[in-house]
Amino acid sequence: MSIAGRGLRLVGVLVLLLLVFGTGWLTGKVGLGSSVPQASLPELERRFAEQLTGAALVGQFTIAGREDRPASPERYELASVEKVGDHDWRFNARIKYGNIDVTLPVVTTVMWAGDTPMITITDFTIPSLGTFTARILFYGDRYTGTWQHGKFGGHMFGKIEKGVGEGR
Repeated sequence: MSIAGRGLRLVGVLVLLLLVFGTGWLTGKVGLGSSVPQASLPELERRFAEQLTGAALVGQFTIAGREDRPASPERYELASVEKVGDHDWRFNARIKYGNIDVTLPVVTTVMWAGDTPMITITDFTIPSLGTFTARILFYGDRYTGTWQHGKFGGHMFGKIEKGVGEGR
């Protein structure tokens, strides 16, 4: 076998190894295929998952510095919400705002302030959407928070509507 043939074979093996390890890393990062059994969750976490599974977050977002404009509509349809790690939760979500309409699994950190869950992401890249920083609180049938996307940011708020998400 020629030197060029051996070189191509080596490159092929290296690409294959990169794909295998990259797929494993991505699977672990987004928690595909693994979740904490809902029955084993503490009551507050179980209620949080139950409330958001099959629900939609329907509300509005504002853009700081553009207070003279009305808030824009937003919609996040949640097929399922599952705990996948100590503080990591996977939101299988359809995200709709402006001209954006995409469905994907998003793994975020959820922290608790007493009985109030809060999504916390910092410089978090969502495929096909960009990089965001946000804090979103859930209480009762409402959500509220702040968001940042590059030089733009603002507030977001609305209602949790059960039975209207993709998971209904």
